[in-house]
Amino acid sequence: MDNFSTIKLLPSSLEGTITAPPSKSFSHRAIIAASLCKSKSTISNIIYSDDVIATIEAMKHLGVKFIKEKQKLVVIPPKKHKYSKESIYANESGSTLRFAIPLFSVYSDSVSFTGKESLLDRPIEVYEKIFKINRNSPNDITVNGFLEPNNYIIPGNVSSQFISGLLFSLPLLKSDSTITLTTPLESSGYVDITIEVLKTYNIEIKEIQNGFFIRGNQQYISTNYNIEGDFSNSAFFLVLGLLQNNIETLNLSNDSVQGDRNIIDVLKQFKARIVHLENGYMTSFQETYGAVVDISQIPDLAPPIALLGSLSKGKTIITNITRLKTKESDRVNSIITTLTKLGANIFEKDGEIHIYGKNFLNGGVVDSFNDHRIVMMATIASIRSKRSITITNANAVRKSFPAFFNVLKTIGLKFDMMEWFDE
Repeated sequence: MDNFSTIKLLPSSLEGTITAPPSKSFSHRAIIAASLCKSKSTISNIIYSDDVIATIEAMKHLGVKFIKEKQKLVVIPPKKHKYSKESIYANESGSTLRFAIPLFSVYSDSVSFTGKESLLDRPIEVYEKIFKINRNSPNDITVNGFLEPNNYIIPGNVSSQFISGLLFSLPLLKSDSTITLTTPLESSGYVDITIEVLKTYNIEIKEIQNGFFIRGNQQYISTNYNIEGDFSNSAFFLVLGLLQNNIETLNLSNDSVQGDRNIIDVLKQFKARIVHLENGYMTSFQETYGAVVDISQIPDLAPPIALLGSLSKGKTIITNITRLKTKESDRVNSIITTLTKLGANIFEKDGEIHIYGKNFLNGGVVDSFNDHRIVMMATIASIRSKRSITITNANAVRKSFPAFFNVLKTIGLKFDMMEWFDE
């Protein structure tokens, strides 16, 4: 079921055990870190989503070779890293683009990037102050200028991917650098992931007041790395259990530095009872109650939170939603439009998402907005809809979780796929 465009979700009763997919955030970072070493590393528990493939393909432009096996990636760096001078295709992966811009500027003073137009519409203003960036066309940019050691002054309320991109790159320079944040860091959990992966590969990042100190002339040292389970995508399974039957979601660590681990605390705000297992969590059908949720640190959790709010008693308010407007879609619009079409009472007011919950949604036909998390949200919505839900352009789910529908099929999801074929 590798290629399809439309899926019709049929009335289903889901119950059972799901293994959380590998974290896309850890996967990107481990691939880059392993690529910057001098010898071979193996990354295990990995899935080849479109975004992960984009990062693998990007690193090939530095001379890195890869051997892709099932759930395992062997990374073979060159003796000397050198930019191939070819355009780097980032597809729709914001992580790939924002991590690669400063990294490739360590090795060349002119680097070209291409990608889907929707990707290059996303902000890169932090790098536009560091490099000269020419927009050659809607899906083609050239970055001019070497990355230099410096004190980089950056607002903390931009995408954390800019910070992570610099944290990967600055240790490779000959002199020390600092990053000074002018406002509190949003989505700080993603920077924590970066620092944890860098530490595993022998790179030290020192946290200082309002920022980071990065010692220059450091060396990445190879290691074998196992990718942990992903809380961002698993949030949909945790919500699923609350809406219908018992769902165990395994391969999730309660000690993870992933910011989206906060989904557990958010569900408790909805008065949900969650059972902690040795290797994950169990959620089961229960009444949940509306809550006020600040998503400044957890923007990727907005879709499952909005869905749960739509099916909880009372009112839910999602605050600090500005960053949602620059995701794969304008997620304020795509969440509200999708859930409204399905029968939810949801709207934007005063820079917040307001939701009045109900027991069931109606169902209907919705589009994915080419956003993987909108596909997942609409899929889980079908569990509490009076009629079937049809999602067009549902193959957007391949961006982070190609096996999403097959995983749900193992616990009872019924669906018809249209316009798809097996490779």
